[in-house]
Amino acid sequence: MFFKKYDKLIASIFAFLTLLFFIFAISNRDFLEWAFARHHNQLSWFIRPIFLIPFCYFAYKKSWSGISITIFSLFTSMFWFPEPEIVSEQVALFLEYEVDYLTSEWGISKILLTLLVPISFLLLGLGFWKRNLWIGLSVIIMMAFGKMMWSIFSAGESGKSIMIPAIVGLLLCVFFIYWGFKKLEKNKMNIDK
Repeated sequence: MFFKKYDKLIASIFAFLTLLFFIFAISNRDFLEWAFARHHNQLSWFIRPIFLIPFCYFAYKKSWSGISITIFSLFTSMFWFPEPEIVSEQVALFLEYEVDYLTSEWGISKILLTLLVPISFLLLGLGFWKRNLWIGLSVIIMMAFGKMMWSIFSAGESGKSIMIPAIVGLLLCVFFIYWGFKKLEKNKMNIDK
């Protein structure tokens, strides 16, 4: 009830916190290095795609606060796990590339490419807000393949280090979102009767 009453206020607060986090992360090299040191723990790589499941659920339920809290959690999950003792060379090289990408000069092509992330989330949210499973799943698949292609084309051989977490995350998301959507639709039909 609290979240419904203050839905847009809570959503605005978490949207602001997400934007603040992003700006702080790319403008504070020490913080970024601290966060990425923990992001070397590949558990964070496996958990991040899973956030698409609650994101889709909250879009389906038309909960702005749920969507916003999920995006904030997704962004901050990169440093939830401790710094690993052993890191593969490919993972280290790929994350070094990502830090360099975030901290290097931001030209128009980089801004446009980076805007694909919020646009993808907008399309994903719209698909489930409109309760269209096939559009939603199509966007998830495009997001996963887009991330994999960008990683390999931009970071080269080290970009392949995200393949297993991305594919596992994609398969889990598609399965649970499909299952959850069908369950929600069935419950809705039973209530409508």
